[in-house]
Amino acid sequence: MNWQHQANDFAQRYDLHHAAAVHTLDLLSELGEVAKELLKATHYGTSEPQFHPEIADELGDVLYSLCLLATATGVDLDKAFQSTLQKYEHRWQTKGHIGSQILE
Repeated sequence: MNWQHQANDFAQRYDLHHAAAVHTLDLLSELGEVAKELLKATHYGTSEPQFHPEIADELGDVLYSLCLLATATGVDLDKAFQSTLQKYEHRWQTKGHIGSQILE
């Protein structure tokens, strides 16, 4: 079973489904927690990162929130991810980078 299905099953079991806007805010909040862990890992930018185990928890929270947002918006993350990889492969082959534009 993929991550999106697992998150969806869990959310159904505990009645945790919400509107897409709520899942978007939750995802942004969880990304903020990842950013906080990165700040702590670098002592607020004063040293090379020393990652703490909590970063894994925060990234797991981001993944869960992303899965629920995808479900709320009717997006199949497996298909979206495969499409993204194909898009990046095409850009790499034609432009030599995966970005949508060249940064100068």
